[in-house]
Amino acid sequence: MSKKGEMTLTTKVVIGMVLGIVTGLLINTTGLNAPESFTHAYIVNGLFHVVGTMFITALKMLVVPLVLFSLISGVLGIGDIGQLGKVGAKAFTLYLLTTALAIAVGITIAVISGVGEGAHLTTTAAFTAKEAPPLSQVLIDIIPSNIIDAMAEGKMLQIIFFSILLGISILMTGEKAKPLVVGIEIMNEVMMHMVNIIMAVAPYAVFALIAKAISSLGLDLLVNLAGYVIVLILALMVHLYGTLTGLFKLFTGLNIRMLLRKLRDVQIFAFSTSSSNATIPVTLRTVTERLGVDNSVASFTVPFGATINMDGTAIMQGVATVFIANAYGVDLGLGGYLTVIMMSVLASIGTAGVPGVGLIMLSMVFTQVGLPVEGIGLILGVDRLLDMIRTAVNVSGDAVVSVIVGKSEKKFDPAVYNDPEAGVLTEEDIHIDEKVEEELAEAVEKVEKEGRI
Repeated sequence: MSKKGEMTLTTKVVIGMVLGIVTGLLINTTGLNAPESFTHAYIVNGLFHVVGTMFITALKMLVVPLVLFSLISGVLGIGDIGQLGKVGAKAFTLYLLTTALAIAVGITIAVISGVGEGAHLTTTAAFTAKEAPPLSQVLIDIIPSNIIDAMAEGKMLQIIFFSILLGISILMTGEKAKPLVVGIEIMNEVMMHMVNIIMAVAPYAVFALIAKAISSLGLDLLVNLAGYVIVLILALMVHLYGTLTGLFKLFTGLNIRMLLRKLRDVQIFAFSTSSSNATIPVTLRTVTERLGVDNSVASFTVPFGATINMDGTAIMQGVATVFIANAYGVDLGLGGYLTVIMMSVLASIGTAGVPGVGLIMLSMVFTQVGLPVEGIGLILGVDRLLDMIRTAVNVSGDAVVSVIVGKSEKKFDPAVYNDPEAGVLTEEDIHIDEKVEEELAEAVEKVEKEGRI
């Protein structure tokens, strides 16, 4: 619990983000970020780049061990393989539902706004569409041939499969596996403490990441494609504050304002990193310690959602499809739009975990409805900045589905959810008690002596 007058992590991160935006705009608009300038070489691509990249790398470092220990611990916590199947089925269904609703929202708002009509845009940007693997190959690839390789490359579906299988195997082993179970629970707690340590430097990292992005991208590109940018951001906000909160209220009946308040940290981290996977440690901590979902549910729904839940990407596909169709004067009609919705939902499964998934999915959709794939080049310039907002929507969907599933499975603590201070990170969370240090030193010394006997 935060002390009175003590600034919380959320407040510090928000301040870091605002200062980052202001600093980035100042650097960009004043021309300080010129290619040969000192600021460009040593501040933007020096200090900001190093601090931001180190932070994202530190978060990515935690993802695999955190998911591994947390998910194994979650399987052991459920104890019932049948219930685990129910959790998976509910999460999968809800993720597909939110993706379908997301792209429907994107298409509807884009069609009503008429974005791209009469633009007659042309592009010189080259875009080569990558081929997505067939769904059969994605299913085959869920099973790792080498789990060490899967962990090294961060293949989340393979790690999830292995963790669940290992958890079930430990349950089948019974009483003999009790020391291993205790060890896994301890390691899960240790990983959460590592998350707390890295989050303590988040305000400075968020400042660096935002300042670098804004100073490099600036506002010129946004002005040139203002219609597309405004419609896409509007659709993202409608989905976040309308569709997701509506589903949340419908299925849980919980206070929406409390949800949005507690999601602020996760959204800012996602906005800064543009990566759902890199945000997994923060999302998992928020869902369990701030929103009150039991680890047995959250340890599955969060990494699973980070892999297949693509609400923000689906909205981008809907808006981009309408924008490019109008810009090239192509009438897709109702059938074309229904095809886009169906293709996007299927593609979100078929391209799960594939790098550059957003553009791969978009090229698949364009090909299916007969739009020129090179039209993607029109929106490539602003995609990086808009990707930051899309990622924030994606992780919000992960959290919403986690709470819905947790509450339906009675793996949810309403007292934690309704407590505004629950899970708030303070300096005490990263403080090492001197007494604890002494006790650990004595324990290690005792083990060493016993080992010599």
